Amino acid sequence: MKEKVIFIGASGFVGTRLIETAIADFDIKNVDKQTSHFYPELTAIGDVRDPDTLDSLFESCSTVVLLAAEHRDDVSPTSLYYDVNVQGTRNVLAAMDKHNINNIIFTSSVAVYGLNKTNPDETHPVDPFNHYGKSKWQAEEVLREWYGRSPETRSLTIVRPTVIFGERNRGNVYNLLKQISSGRFAMVGAGNNYKSMAYVGNIVAFIKFKLQNVMPGYQVYNYVDKPDLNMNQLVAEVEQSLNKKIPSVHLPYPVGMIGGMCFDVLSKLTGKKYAVSAVRVKKFCATTQFDATKVHQSGFVAPYSLSEGLDRTLQYEFVAVKKDDITFVSE
Repeated sequence: MKEKVIFIGASGFVGTRLIETAIADFDIKNVDKQTSHFYPELTAIGDVRDPDTLDSLFESCSTVVLLAAEHRDDVSPTSLYYDVNVQGTRNVLAAMDKHNINNIIFTSSVAVYGLNKTNPDETHPVDPFNHYGKSKWQAEEVLREWYGRSPETRSLTIVRPTVIFGERNRGNVYNLLKQISSGRFAMVGAGNNYKSMAYVGNIVAFIKFKLQNVMPGYQVYNYVDKPDLNMNQLVAEVEQSLNKKIPSVHLPYPVGMIGGMCFDVLSKLTGKKYAVSAVRVKKFCATTQFDATKVHQSGFVAPYSLSEGLDRTLQYEFVAVKKDDITFVSE
C-alpha cells in the first residue's frame, strides 16, 4: 500500500509537476481552492484560510507538503500575504495536530534574505524587503515553534527555492526569456549581475527525495540549480538553445527605474497590471545569488542541469507545437 500524503496548493505550477513526479510512489490527495487541470480526480476543494475544510480532509495521512501561498508582487490588499502564508500555516498545523500528523515539508523562499546579499546560506540573517518575504519568514517561525513542542517525533523540512521556471509557467523568468527570444530585449545595467534559478523538474524531484527520506528532525535548505548565470550568460544560453543571434541593447539603471516608475503610475491610473514595474526592474538588476551547498550534499542528485532545464523550457515554449494552452501564472 502506498503512503498517503497531502499536497496543499498543488493545482498550480510546482504542484502539478510534483504530482506528476510522485504519483507512482505515493497515494496523493491535493487540497486546493481550485481544481487541478491535470489531476481533478485527486483534488479536494479547500482553503488554508478555512480550518473546517482542512479538518475534514486530513484523515489517515502521514505527511503534508504545504505549497499554497500568496506570492505575486502585486497582491492587494497586502493583508492577504499574512492571511494565507502565516495564518494559513497555523490552520494547517492545527489540522495536522488533530489527526496526529507529525511530518511536514514547507516551501518557503529565498525572499527571506532580502536583496543584494552576498551568496547567503541557510544560516544567513534574514532581511526580507517585501510582504511576501516577511510573511514567509513569519510562517517559518510558526513552523519552528510547532516543531519545538515535540522535536522527538516531528519532522519539519523547509525548502527555500530561488525563482522557479519551467514549461507552462508564466512568471518573471518566462517573461524575460520571451523578451530575449523575441530580439526586442533591452538589458538594464551591464548584465554582470548573477541570478540563481531553479528548474521546476529539479525542485519537485528534491521534494520527492525528502518525501522518501522522512525522519524526525528539522532541516532547512536553499534550493538553487548551480552554477549561477549572470544576465549576459543567460542571453547566451537562449541564443544557443534557439540557434539565433540576440541583439544587445543596454540601458543605464536610472533610465530603467524611471521607466518602471512610469508603469507604476500608469497602473494606478488605469487599474491594469503591467509586466514592467519599479520593483521588477529593481529585482532584475539585483544580484540574487544563494548558496545551495547543503542541498547538493544531502544525497540528492538533480535530474537536469540548469542548461538542460533552460533548453527544455525554451524548446517547449518557443519551438514545439503545443497540444493545449494550459499555463500557470506566478512570479
